[in-house]
Amino acid sequence: MAPTKETAGTTPPPLDVPAYWEQAKVELMKRDRIMKKLIPQFGDLHLVGHGDPFTTLARSVVGQQVTTKAADAAWNKLLLACPKINPAQVIKAGAEQLSACGLSKRKTEYILDLADHFKAKRVHANQWAEMDDEAVIAELVQIRGIGRWTAEMFLIFNLLRPNVLPLDDPGLIQGISQNYFSGEPVSRSDAREVSANWEPWRTVATWYLWRSLDPVPVE
Repeated sequence: MAPTKETAGTTPPPLDVPAYWEQAKVELMKRDRIMKKLIPQFGDLHLVGHGDPFTTLARSVVGQQVTTKAADAAWNKLLLACPKINPAQVIKAGAEQLSACGLSKRKTEYILDLADHFKAKRVHANQWAEMDDEAVIAELVQIRGIGRWTAEMFLIFNLLRPNVLPLDDPGLIQGISQNYFSGEPVSRSDAREVSANWEPWRTVATWYLWRSLDPVPVE
């Protein structure tokens, strides 16, 4: 799961609260008995976006299939090698220097391919805000190492899309299992059925289910 942060409970919500967040909370609590219990437990916590598309995607690739601790260690080394984390800097660093940051051969190739897509403008990052969710996903999955789950995390944490349901996310499935099915196994069909009640705020419901598993967001 991508990082989030806590806001101060005694001050007005800051500008980085997604514009739809409060409305979504109200509607979800009206419609869904689990959300009615869950949402108030987390006060002023909310989804916080990551501003730079390239950095967001690079961080996602670094974090694939490793522990948070290992991902953070590799990312911090990458920041030393490429302080600005932009496509030109990553390409200049090259495979050898990226591998020295603790990235596998495959992840090194993925990061370089990502940088190449951005530098050559084979992705249209400046248009993503105006494109619909599936169109953005279709463009992102053309990059090596980026599958649908990574693309959906990008929609949530970079573009702040309100209605993303990442069915490949273990945290979402576990959250539905624990909160709606008393810990029983949950199928994708079960998850879709539960989430039908969340439309058009499936991102928000997903985020609260993540919090139910990991109450303290990390920076």
